[in-house]
Amino acid sequence: MRTYRNLITLFITLSITFISFGQKNIYSFKIDKKGNGKQAIIFIPGFASSADVWEETVLKFKNDFTCYSLTMPGFAGVMPKENSTFNDWSNEIADFIKNEKINSPIIMGHSMGGGLALNIASDHPKLVKKIFVVDALPCLMALTNPSFTVKENNDCSHMVNQIMAMSENEFLQMQKTNIITMVANKSKQDLIVKWSLDSDRKTFGSMYCDFLNTDLRNKIKSIECPSVILLQSHFKNFKTQIENQYKNLKTANLQYANKGLHFIMYDDQEWYFNQLNENLLSN
Repeated sequence: MRTYRNLITLFITLSITFISFGQKNIYSFKIDKKGNGKQAIIFIPGFASSADVWEETVLKFKNDFTCYSLTMPGFAGVMPKENSTFNDWSNEIADFIKNEKINSPIIMGHSMGGGLALNIASDHPKLVKKIFVVDALPCLMALTNPSFTVKENNDCSHMVNQIMAMSENEFLQMQKTNIITMVANKSKQDLIVKWSLDSDRKTFGSMYCDFLNTDLRNKIKSIECPSVILLQSHFKNFKTQIENQYKNLKTANLQYANKGLHFIMYDDQEWYFNQLNENLLSN
């Protein structure tokens, strides 16, 4: 009888434990939390990047804010999520904000992360206090193809297969070639390449394909919060096209860096932090 009661007790304990774990909010992205300020900032890195891309930024602001730095699934060593899409990631981050009761966060996103910030603020205009978009456009493809339109039921299998078929050395060489067009700060190049090498190839190919098929130009008219858009210096040559892309975002404050490439936080750090100080600490 005692053995029977012990088994019943064990069963109940395991059941409660299972239910408890089942009720926890489990997210596909990795979350690094630092600071305990009243105002929260959610940092979203760019394509195939780690949350560590925000390391210097978080270090500077963690005493005044609560900082949540995300690394998306399949990127920089985080376990991939099957059938990830840009919209799925956007919805999951919005759910994270709601589930964890993060009140009116600021969202700061770089590159694809900037696109996610725009998308979240468009879909949930009352959820976000302010967004910072670091070198991202509502529609990347339209910069070189003004007639671009989104493909319905876009097939990414060719790009995924092409990426997955590469040898380790071929993929490494591709990333080494690409990185010199993305960041001028040579001390950061190997780090960013490593994040790509640590990323899941299938996620790498599918998310790149999906992001290239994203157009938020019309959607951003729904955004209500202040929107600070920090762009690389080279984009000064495309001001007309870029301002046209952002014309529906009535709260947009477009600023162009003085030097450097896509990773503005590394290439024009003084200008970058001046912009953040002006738009974060003063409000």
